[in-house]
Amino acid sequence: VKTEHYFDSLAESPNFTSEVHVLQTGPHKVNTAVIFPQGHVYGSKRLPIMMRPYGGPHGPQVQNGALIYAIDQWFADQGFVVVIADNRGTGGRGPAWDHAIYQDFVVSVIEDQVNAIADVAKHFPDDVDSSRVGITGWSFGGYFAAMAAIRRPDIFQAAVAGAPVVTWENYDTHYTERYLGLPPFFPEAYRVSNVTTYASQLTRPLLLIHGLTDDNVYFQHTLQLADALYLAGKPYE
Repeated sequence: VKTEHYFDSLAESPNFTSEVHVLQTGPHKVNTAVIFPQGHVYGSKRLPIMMRPYGGPHGPQVQNGALIYAIDQWFADQGFVVVIADNRGTGGRGPAWDHAIYQDFVVSVIEDQVNAIADVAKHFPDDVDSSRVGITGWSFGGYFAAMAAIRRPDIFQAAVAGAPVVTWENYDTHYTERYLGLPPFFPEAYRVSNVTTYASQLTRPLLLIHGLTDDNVYFQHTLQLADALYLAGKPYE
């Protein structure tokens, strides 16, 4: 005898629907999501930008799915335009796209994120203030947030780096070596991709966040960056 069972769903339904604008930005047509605060009246005021990228391999964030942008909407509702750009290297757009970050995790990523900011500002000239840009992310996104503030202080005024990979020699080899190669053979790839290489150049406010029991990006990374910043006489929190 076949018996059918029906279960009630007790899942909470969101009390809002994110209004997401999806653009293709820059010469590489980077998929970019733009989220404004709920109730924003377009043309009424120019809002600061909060960049919330992941930016790393296997990590495209601009997708069509339920609740994907729920947290981003919360951040936007604090008074920001939230921008998420899937730069080259994030995957899903072919081998050449993936290969753009080979032996350099920074240059292509920064270029595409900066272009995304410029194009979003052009698309919403009366709603976006591209002179006020902050950036935050976690894991690879945290790594890039720190790098962005250090390498392009002309664009990024502040950064919050969550659980950032700081020195790639100290991250999972099965992940890192497929992109940067073996450290003894490609030391320059690691040098240009490590945050500590540029720590002495920090001029913008930087907040570091890391869990002590992180078993993927070890807390060691944030300690290394804190040490490098301390030795360089650079303030951070």
